[in-house]
Amino acid sequence: MREKQKKIYFASDIHLGAPNARESLVREKLFVSWLDLIKEDAAEIFLLGDVFDFWFEYKRVVPRGFTRLLGKLSEIVDSGIPVHFFTGNHDIWIFDYLPEEVGLIVHREGIPWEYNGKRFFLAHGDGLGPGDGGYKFLKKIFTSSSMQWMFARLHPNFAVWLASKLSQDSRQSRVASTFLGEDNEWLVQFAYERLKSEHFDYFIFGHRHIPIDIKLQNDSRFIYLGDWIKHFTYGVYDGTDFALKTFK
Repeated sequence: MREKQKKIYFASDIHLGAPNARESLVREKLFVSWLDLIKEDAAEIFLLGDVFDFWFEYKRVVPRGFTRLLGKLSEIVDSGIPVHFFTGNHDIWIFDYLPEEVGLIVHREGIPWEYNGKRFFLAHGDGLGPGDGGYKFLKKIFTSSSMQWMFARLHPNFAVWLASKLSQDSRQSRVASTFLGEDNEWLVQFAYERLKSEHFDYFIFGHRHIPIDIKLQNDSRFIYLGDWIKHFTYGVYDGTDFALKTFK
C-alpha cells in the first residue's frame, strides 16, 4: 500500500492565558485536540507566534499553566515530528525552556523555508514592512538584554500580573478585525518588496488574526492564518497545494 503523503501544518495566535484561566483552558483543550489529530500525518508543524498571551522565563521559574499543550508538544517532538515555534509580540520572552524541556525549534525572526520544491517565507509578522515605527522602537527595547534583566528583578507574582494586563490591553487595541486592503496592509507590502529580489511561492504570517489567502504576482500567495480566539483556523500544505481550514 502506498504511504500517505505527509503534510505541513501551520497555526498562530492562540493567546493561551487570555482572557482568563477558565476560558483559556477551553481553547487549550481544543488546540490540543487539533494537535492530536494532525500528528497522524504531519511531517512538520509550524506555530507562528503568540501561542501564549504572555510568557516570561525566569532562570528557575516559568509561567503557571499550559501543561496539556506542553505535554502534547513534547509527545509530538519525541515521536520524531519537528515543531517550529516562532516568537510573537506577546511571547517574545521565550528563552531556553521550551527548546530544552519540550524540544521545540525556536525562531525569533522570519525565515525562508523550502519543501517539495516550493519556497515559503514564514514569520509571525510583527515589525515587518513599512510603518508601525512606534512598535518597532518598543520591540528593540523589549528585546534588549538590559530590559529583560530589569524585568527579571521583579517578583513573579507582580511581574506576570502586570505583563498580562499590558498584554491584554495591547491585544485589544492593536488587532483590527478586517483586512485593510493590499495597499494598507504592511505585511502585504513587505511581501511585494521581498518579491523584487527573490521568489517565494507562499508568504505565511500570523499576527493579524484574520484568515485570508490572496494571490500576489507570479503565482505567489499571501496568507494570514487567522487565530484560535474567534476563527480557529489553520493552514495545511499537502505537498502540492496550501489550504486554510477551520477546526471544528
